[in-house]
Amino acid sequence: MPLPKQNGPRILALWSAPRCRSTAFMRMMAERGDFLVVHEPFSHVADFGVAEVGPLRASSEAEVIAALRELSAQRPVFFKDTTDFHYPGLLADSAFLAEATHTFIIRHPREAIASHFALNPSLKQDEVGFARLAGIYDAVEATGREPLVVDSDLLMARPADTVAAYCAGVGIAYREEALSWQPGMREEWRRTRRWHESTSRTKGFAEVASPYETTPDNNATLAGYLRFHLPFYEKLLARRMTLPS
Repeated sequence: MPLPKQNGPRILALWSAPRCRSTAFMRMMAERGDFLVVHEPFSHVADFGVAEVGPLRASSEAEVIAALRELSAQRPVFFKDTTDFHYPGLLADSAFLAEATHTFIIRHPREAIASHFALNPSLKQDEVGFARLAGIYDAVEATGREPLVVDSDLLMARPADTVAAYCAGVGIAYREEALSWQPGMREEWRRTRRWHESTSRTKGFAEVASPYETTPDNNATLAGYLRFHLPFYEKLLARRMTLPS
């Protein structure tokens, strides 16, 4: 039996470069209970050749989009994904870019690069993801919609205010109780569990101290990655959601 219709978006997306705290945001959205939450379907298709989209399976970007549409007819869907991969099928589907509510989360690339390199020492420049993230932003903006951008540093410093502003911005109810949760490894994270270990230990939005041995400050290759991606980050930072002081 279909669930009662809900005001707000039927498909709500959160796009992120890797290591920008998007998994913590997804954990909060799962705690709400009013969305079917889908974990990284586009990147799983690119990486593994198949993705679980709720109870459905997809083996191409077109199939991911079709599955999201099918599921959203029964229940609002939230998905988050990362831009360590390129998604030409997504960028070519102007209808999906316009019909879903696409939002973005950012973190300074100096920190994101250090965190990413610690997990992936073979990290390549494009996999850092900010250029691709800005490309998706531009594609959504070209449909006439102004995407909402979350600054994850502000999310860590003022979680309640940031989440409340996000909810208002996308047209859903704010649920304070969703700001805390039980720690643990969610089933949909297990395929890529090493990327989500830190979030699995959290109980809410909180900065996790992680000193990294190799950073853009002491590694020439990573410094080059930072120089390349910084303008794309700064473009999105200029469009970030602001909070009242």
